[in-house]
Amino acid sequence: MTDFISMLESDDWLANSRGPRYLQLRRRIQQAIDEGVLKENEPLPSEREIAAITDLSRVTVRKAVAGLVDDQVVVQKRGSGSYVAPKVHKVEQRLSSLTSFSEDMARRGLTASSEWLRRGIFPASPEEIFALGLTSGQRVARVDRLRKADGIPMAIERASLSETVLPNPERVTSSLYAVLRASGMQPVRAIQRISARNLDQID
Repeated sequence: MTDFISMLESDDWLANSRGPRYLQLRRRIQQAIDEGVLKENEPLPSEREIAAITDLSRVTVRKAVAGLVDDQVVVQKRGSGSYVAPKVHKVEQRLSSLTSFSEDMARRGLTASSEWLRRGIFPASPEEIFALGLTSGQRVARVDRLRKADGIPMAIERASLSETVLPNPERVTSSLYAVLRASGMQPVRAIQRISARNLDQID
């Protein structure tokens, strides 16, 4: 925090010739975050403190911080102030071939891990019967888990397969595709549905 205050106190960044003052302050805060002077989850000085240090109005400070909130660089917590937002880890994936999460992460130098949510044999639902081409009364193997890369939650993965394809879901300890490949059941095409939402706190 002391280093950031020093950055604000410096007189080499704020000038009338460099555009609106709220944008200059916004860029200065962004620079502090990019350079690691302000770290993830670290609080920013209060609006009043920044205004006093920079001799800017509180309206100007509020506008600068609001822009960073819109960019998801800063988050505001009711009653406790503004904080540097955690970095968003992005993962790109080619959809031209079928690869497992474990394989995708290994290719990126990340360590894949799982937290099991459900794994077993269950009566097939009407949707599973239709999607998998089953007949009434057949059962399916369901493998549901929270997937992580280097310990960071990335996705909740839900897979349903015919019991004849995966008679023992307990065999799946890391890569589902590896288990299928070993039994001669490597998939060649698939329908994959991906959706995004904010992840609630996991205990």
